[in-house]
This record gives sequence, structure tokens and C-alpha cells, in this order.
Amino acid sequence: MRLNSLCLTFALLALFSSLSAGAADIKIKEEAVGAIEKRKAEMIKLSDQIWAFAETALREHKSSEALSRYAEREGFKVERGVAGMPTSFIATYGQGQPVIGILGEFDALPGISQKASSVKEPLEAGAPGHGCGHNLFGVASLGAAIAVKELMAAGKLKGTIRFYGTPAEESVYGKVYMARDGLFKDLDVCLAWHPASETRADVDSTQALVDFIVEFKGRTAHAALDPWNGRSAADGAEAFTHGVNLLREHIRPTARIHYVVVKSGDVPNVVPEYAKVWCWARDSKRAGVEIVLQRLREIAEGAGSIAGVESKFTVQTGCYEILVNLAGAKLLQQNLEWLGPIKYTEQEQEFARAIQRATGTEQKGLNGEAKPLEAPKPNPPGGSTDVGDVSWVVPTLHLSVTTAPESAWHAWPVVACGGMSIGHKGMIHAAKTLTATMVDLFEDAKTREAIQTEFKEKTKGFVYKPYVSDGPPPVPKQ
Repeated sequence: MRLNSLCLTFALLALFSSLSAGAADIKIKEEAVGAIEKRKAEMIKLSDQIWAFAETALREHKSSEALSRYAEREGFKVERGVAGMPTSFIATYGQGQPVIGILGEFDALPGISQKASSVKEPLEAGAPGHGCGHNLFGVASLGAAIAVKELMAAGKLKGTIRFYGTPAEESVYGKVYMARDGLFKDLDVCLAWHPASETRADVDSTQALVDFIVEFKGRTAHAALDPWNGRSAADGAEAFTHGVNLLREHIRPTARIHYVVVKSGDVPNVVPEYAKVWCWARDSKRAGVEIVLQRLREIAEGAGSIAGVESKFTVQTGCYEILVNLAGAKLLQQNLEWLGPIKYTEQEQEFARAIQRATGTEQKGLNGEAKPLEAPKPNPPGGSTDVGDVSWVVPTLHLSVTTAPESAWHAWPVVACGGMSIGHKGMIHAAKTLTATMVDLFEDAKTREAIQTEFKEKTKGFVYKPYVSDGPPPVPKQ
């Protein structure tokens, strides 16, 4: 089975090797890239504002408004609060076909506040920080959309450009609710990028994930006077986590399980009546997640029986692995090579090496060269993203661009680089690559057709079902 998958991969790479990089008028692409260069200062200013806001999932009110207002000033029609999330929005310009979408994120991570410094130094201890570079993500994507809009306004491109302001990628997975509500289904192609420690057209997928909670309800009693009258919910939680750890021996190497005990009683001398465990299960394929998920359901039920308490298993959210589109990856690669590498000053390289020294990472500095296009790994390592859900609804092209050196991610080094020139350079490079690629997509029907044909072949017989209920997203009370 694995051999067949590899053969298919190489066949697809060969099939799409004939796609021409210069399908679009090179002068139009140069004009689009020039529009990004003209807006560089205001894009940096906007990304620095969002970096300073550092708002977490579904609380990104200032960040969302800054991006949506910028889109409105540039002539986009903005629809706010889509899919039941107050910080989500869609900005649209143009009319007719093709319809090209581009994704933008802007949420931060809790607890990793950091100055734009090469040593660990929080702006505010315990406050959030942009440890995944989403202050750069949303601005680069919107900047690319605006550059395309300028060409449309000048009559040089025809169709519709649509920017999606997608909140809560780090925990709630906002794109899943948007996909559930059908907000991507009329797109011809969608683009996304992500800050990284290297620059590449992404041909490796991500991990599918399910986020769930297990709750136990028992009966309280005095832990010394009459514990036999109690039924400990904490015993249920302990039995469940023990079962999870026994299961680890019997899952595939591609699977991952992580949990935290959220609640397990208040004081030692009272038998706890309530306990709660929050858990994530991952695998490189959605089918693998489903296998692990079924075992975890059985363990939760068994743990309740062991402790003599009620157990309740609730899936909160989850996301699919990214469905890679090789034809689209080749187009991104061609534009990366056309643009050339990101160039860094010696001061920027020393900043990067100082971060690597501080984190115990090899002091390699920054690499702004685009990596060569390679065959996809059958079971790639790494994290998860709700871009995966979008990729199973519409052909999705994904790009990574260097915005920080190789070091700890979801941590202070990425926050530091996102607030200074290293992150800024990556953001502008991403915007230029996305803009050039969108020009190709608008101009070249054959390239769009190749991308869509591959998508249709890979999704034949597939019906998208999100890992969220029909109810509203879990919007926090303000």
C-alpha cells in the first residue's frame, strides 16, 4: 500500500512537471510584486500592531478590526462575524469567475509574551504572544489580496478575490466552523501560508486531530468519616489516564495522545464528585485518528465502571490532515524560485544566532533560500491546522516562509522575531509569492484545471464531515 502511494506521488510529480512557470504575463506579475513593495511600510506597521495586541482565540477583536478596516479602505466589501464568530470576516473584491480565496490568521498563544529581543524577556509576564507568527500571516495574505485587487481595478485581471479572516486557529479551529457553513465551497482555488524556519512549497501534509473531554460524575462524602458512601470522580479520571498510558504501547507510531487533568477535586478530605480530563488524539491520517478515538471511548467507559461513577465523552472540535495538491505546490515553487531568496543583514544573522545560543540550538542562523521541491512523505511529523479542513473542500495551495531561525516554536524566539525585521522580511516575501501565484491562477485556466483535476481525483467519493456539532462556536464571554 505504501509502495503504491509513493508510485502515485512520483507519477503526479511527473504529470505536472510540464506546467509552465511563466503562464501569466511576466509584466503583470512584476507589477503585482511591485504593489507589495510599495505597501511594505504600512504592512509592517499593521503586523506590528497585531503583534502588540497579541489576542488569543476568539478574543482577537482589535486584530480582526484592524485587518477588516484595512480591507475596507482598499475597496473590499467586508462581511463580519461569519460562521457565528465575532472576530471572523470575509473581504471580497471583483465579480465572476475564477474565484480565488486566501486565508489569514491573527490569533496569539497564551503565556509567551516577549520583547523583540534575542534573550528571553517578556513584555508582560504571563501575557499572550505571537509564538506562531500569526501577526505576519494575516497581513501578508491580505497584502497579497490587495495587490491583486489593484490589478483588477486597472482591468488587468478578471474574477473575484476573497480574503478570509480566520480566527482561533490555535485552539478552537475557526476554519472548521467556516467550512461547516459552506463558506469555501464556491472557490476555484484557495491559498495559505505559514511562518516557519525555512522557505518551501509545502508538499508534506499535517496531522489530523480530535479534541475531546472526558467528564466523570460521582458522589461526594467525607474522606475520613465515611468514604465508603462516596464515589470518587477523581478515581475515574485516574483510571482513564492510566488506561490512556497503557494504550500507548498499542497504537501506531504515527499516532499521538496528549492530555491534561483539568479538574480532580478541590480538597483532599472530600471525595470528589466531579473530574474532567482534556485530551487530544492525532495521527497522520484521519482514519488513524478514528481508530484511536474509538479505543479512547471504550477506556473512558471502562474507567467509569472501575470507579463506579458516570462517564461522559464529548468531542469538542478537531481538524483534518492537509490534502496536498502537487500541481499547486509546483506553481508555488516556480514563483519562489522566480523571486529568489530572502536576504539578511549580518545584524539579523547575529540576532538569529543569539536566539539559537539562548535555546541550545545549533547556531546556523537564517536561511532565506527556497528548499527544492521533493516527493511528499507518506507519514509526515509535525502539528495540526484547520487549513486541513479547507483543503478537503477546495484545492488548497500551502507555502511556508522563513520568519524565525530554527529554534523552539510556539515559544518566545518566534514572538521576538515576529516583532522585528526578520519576521517582517518573511512576511513581505510570503506576500509577494502569494501575489505572483494568484496572478498565475487568474490568468492561466490550464493551471487551474490541473489543480482542480488532481483535487477531484483525490476526493472522489469523499464527503466532508467536520469534527464540530451543528451548534455555535464556543465564543468566550467578554
